[in-house]
Amino acid sequence: MFSNKAVKAILFGSLLVLAGLMPLQASAACQFVSTKDGSPLPIKAAEDDTPEAKQFIETCINPYTKIFAADPEKAKQGKRKFAYYSCTQCHGANAGGQTAVSIIDDRWQYAKHDTDKGMFETISGGTNMGMMAWHKQVTGNPEMVPTDDILKIIGWLRASYQGGGDKPWLK
Repeated sequence: MFSNKAVKAILFGSLLVLAGLMPLQASAACQFVSTKDGSPLPIKAAEDDTPEAKQFIETCINPYTKIFAADPEKAKQGKRKFAYYSCTQCHGANAGGQTAVSIIDDRWQYAKHDTDKGMFETISGGTNMGMMAWHKQVTGNPEMVPTDDILKIIGWLRASYQGGGDKPWLK
C-alpha cells in the first residue's frame, strides 16, 4: 500500500488542484472565446503563421505590443494593416471613432479590451453590436485577416492609446 507520507502528499496535491493553486494539467495554448456569446473561437496555429502569431496563440501575449509602443516607426506596420483591411471605414483614420467607437481611448465597449487577448477575440470573432468577424479561421475565408495582421493592428492601437490611467497590456 501507500506509506503515510505518500498519502499526505497525494492529499496535499489534490487540495492544491482544487484550490486552483496548481493546474491539473498544463494548458497547451491560449483558449479564445467569442465576444458575442462566450463560445470557443476556432483559432489554432496554422502552418503559414509567423513565429510571432504562433507565440501569441500559445501565450496570449502579443509580441508586437511592447515593440510598437517603444518604436513608433515599427508601429506604422499596424497602422498600414488597419487601413488595408478598411478598419478606417468604421473606426476612423486614426482609430478615434467614426461610425464605430474609438478604440484608442479608455472607454472600452467591452471590459475584456484591456488585454490584447480580449481585443484579439473581438476583432477575430466580431460583436453583437455590428462588427463582423475578421479572422480568416473564424470566417472560413482564407482571404480574411490572418492572426499576425490582427496582432500588428492591436500593437499599433496600443501604441496610439490616448486614454488615461493604467496600461495593463504593457505589463
